[in-house]
Amino acid sequence: PSSKRTPTIARAMSTKITVALDWTPNGNHLGFFVAKDKGLYDAAGLDVKIVSPADAEYNGSYNPGDRDQDAPGAPKYVTPCSKVAEGSAHFAMNSPEGVVGWNTAPGRPQLKAVAALLRDRNSSAIVALKSSGINSMKDLDGKRYASYAARFEGRIVQRMIQHAGGAGDYVEDTPPMLGIWNTLLEGDADATWVFMQWEGVEAKLKGVELNAFPVCDFGVPYAYAPCLCAHPEWLVANASAAKAFLKATAEGYAVASADPAYAADALVRIAKRDHSFDIDPALAKGSAEFLADKFLDPDTKRWGRMDGAVWSEYVNWLWESGLLTTGMQSRHPDGGRTFSLDDLRAGNAGERIALESVPVVFTNDYLP
Repeated sequence: PSSKRTPTIARAMSTKITVALDWTPNGNHLGFFVAKDKGLYDAAGLDVKIVSPADAEYNGSYNPGDRDQDAPGAPKYVTPCSKVAEGSAHFAMNSPEGVVGWNTAPGRPQLKAVAALLRDRNSSAIVALKSSGINSMKDLDGKRYASYAARFEGRIVQRMIQHAGGAGDYVEDTPPMLGIWNTLLEGDADATWVFMQWEGVEAKLKGVELNAFPVCDFGVPYAYAPCLCAHPEWLVANASAAKAFLKATAEGYAVASADPAYAADALVRIAKRDHSFDIDPALAKGSAEFLADKFLDPDTKRWGRMDGAVWSEYVNWLWESGLLTTGMQSRHPDGGRTFSLDDLRAGNAGERIALESVPVVFTNDYLP
């Protein structure tokens, strides 16, 4: 009898992996969609499911309809990393400050960064419409910034303004996350934080001129954005699956780097097929072309590897800038452990965290 399995049987016997994206499918995620489209995960014995904030399970956080995550009776505030923490996802994307946050929050698992999606650490920026007259970060004093309401975000923006010579006094608004970009385009916010490889490309396609202030240009030794994170206990218990997943993903990013036109097409098709999410093909193509030389190390041609010195410099900067504190953000602050975003920017942010108590926040051990 034939030893060949049918695809259905093979899939039933494969290891299930769930990946939680940090945003709706976009250019940063090309490697995952290429790996799915080319069958790289299937070939590695993995049944990979990608979940996106466009999906219903993110209702109440990324999506409009819940602006008050802490109110009594509010739906659970779902984030990619909260899914990893609870075990409903195995990998999730986060910002570098988000990674540090998970490693310095009492009572929460210390999720580790296991891969950098991009080798370029300066592709995200604070942006304003060119027509706004905001020509420097210092011009944001007194203006409205559309925030993702993250623990360190507002204070990083504040330090960038101060680095440019401003006071750092601005209004931090928190619209529903998936609508943040539109608040800028529609004039309801003066600035926000975006990836130039996605919103920046979209703006060009729409003929919208932006003034962009890349994070690393304003005194912030930013680490890898975005990062792929996982639970350290799951990694130890499932090392083979983690390594197989990251190897197939690395192959996907290598293809995206070599053939951005194909990668863009795969992103558009799989996002539509699996998430009923429509992506403008021109946006996907422009983003893939922008990112083609930003995924792999130019010397080694490897994907995902992180430099410990980069993480150390970033964590040290957070500490030296007074941002590494125990305070957690909340819309219903208790003034002891939780604080409003305004409190955090004003320096009412709990106790300083001892630098030596911050654990190593990343590992390259599972990368090919």
